[in-house]
Amino acid sequence: MADLPGESGVIARDADFLLMPDVAPLAEGHVLLVTREHHQCAAAFSPALWESALRWRDRVARLYDGAYGTRELLLFEHGPARSQGGGACIDHAHWHFLPGTPGVRTIVEERGLPGAPADHAALRAYLRTGRSYLLVEEDGVATVHPGDGVRSQFLRWAVTAAGQNGTWRWQETFGLPASRRRFLRTLQALRGATSAAPDAPPDSHQ
Repeated sequence: MADLPGESGVIARDADFLLMPDVAPLAEGHVLLVTREHHQCAAAFSPALWESALRWRDRVARLYDGAYGTRELLLFEHGPARSQGGGACIDHAHWHFLPGTPGVRTIVEERGLPGAPADHAALRAYLRTGRSYLLVEEDGVATVHPGDGVRSQFLRWAVTAAGQNGTWRWQETFGLPASRRRFLRTLQALRGATSAAPDAPPDSHQ
């Protein structure tokens, strides 16, 4: 993935994934879980890789608890069915995480995009039929929503609409002093939480 931080920006890793701050974080604690090898989206994961991603989700919740005092998190992904179809021109699987549960699902459904219970099979059904999807998990509940035709960076916009103040287009904040400070605070806080509770998942393989 272009524009990701280098080695110095990685919080934690295993054989399959890298965890790092978003390059234009919407809030302190905004991180990306990125696959080392190329996958179009999480729907394209093998069953073993999907289970590994879920273990990483649980680990991020523990890191948030250590850094911010809450295990509540928001997970979101705009999974593209086709190249350049993910809403942010990034053709590589990645999950966004933010601490707390800001009500993104409500915003998505208010835009006429109803959700259904989400698991790996539900996401794969979208991919098999050539449809993009929106994956949202908050309050411990994951839902999948239609993703075709939504605006670029729709889920980043939904986070700001649900109460996170600020500019949502990453291109407008990337590299600015405030965004850089938020990036560094996230890196420091979550690395500190990792050091305090080193519980890295074992190396996994597809």
